[in-house]
Amino acid sequence: MRMSDVRPATELCSLAIDGSVATLTLDRSDVYNALNVQLISEIIDVLDWTSHRSVGRNGSLRDHDGAEYLRALVVRSAGRHFCAGADINMMRDAGVKSPDENRTDSERLDRLFNSLWSHPCFTITAVQGVALGGGAGIIACSDHAIALDSSRIALSEAKLGILPAVIGPYVYRRVGSAQFRRLAMLAGRFDGHEALNIGMVDQVSTSLEETDRMIDEAIETVMSTGPMAVTEAKSLTETFDNWRGTDEDLRRWTLDKTSEMRGSPEGQEGLSAFLDRRPPAWSPEDQDG
Repeated sequence: MRMSDVRPATELCSLAIDGSVATLTLDRSDVYNALNVQLISEIIDVLDWTSHRSVGRNGSLRDHDGAEYLRALVVRSAGRHFCAGADINMMRDAGVKSPDENRTDSERLDRLFNSLWSHPCFTITAVQGVALGGGAGIIACSDHAIALDSSRIALSEAKLGILPAVIGPYVYRRVGSAQFRRLAMLAGRFDGHEALNIGMVDQVSTSLEETDRMIDEAIETVMSTGPMAVTEAKSLTETFDNWRGTDEDLRRWTLDKTSEMRGSPEGQEGLSAFLDRRPPAWSPEDQDG
């Protein structure tokens, strides 16, 4: 995989790359970036393309041409609103589709969320305006979410007599059982401050300029972290979430995993850099120097 490879063709979103940082921007601002089949498919293509060109997937900081592989992915939207959820036409069509056709649509949407949830890069989502239904799902699948204090977020499906089932596992993991149940039943909108209080987002900003500053700070922080360790941390969390063995087995597994990471090239580089009092190879300070 090379960074110079042809990027996915998109009309309703865009992909920009600056060094090891990719930015995915939803661009259907005329309909509040609502998710239709085309936009969902394009987002999936971008997530797949960037995933395959990440440090975490390739185990290397650069490709064979010397171009930086990706370490962070920012998801944001054009216009006043982040994402109004499912497109009204797609929802209308769902009423006349067969169960199999509706299942296919749901599988496509789940692939979007799971691709973001499991993306090897550190993912940051910036939210403004409304983030309803699937928009809330995108937030929940991100590693770090920043929302304007004036944002309005909702698991709004119950207002239509349906459930936030496809986004449910991701929102549940982010906010926990009691909050997920409450949000799914009420289906009401809550602002950035409540989102912060319940763990739906990680930071709240008062302006788009402050959001940009927070994004830059998060990227600066993650760039000082071993990129393979970032990806492995996601796998570690998934292992803990799905562990079905005994506590003793889990303790043994963590010992094995610790030994594996300490002996890995990145682990050896990090420990050597610490002892030598120098920046590690993945640090921007080391690359600049």
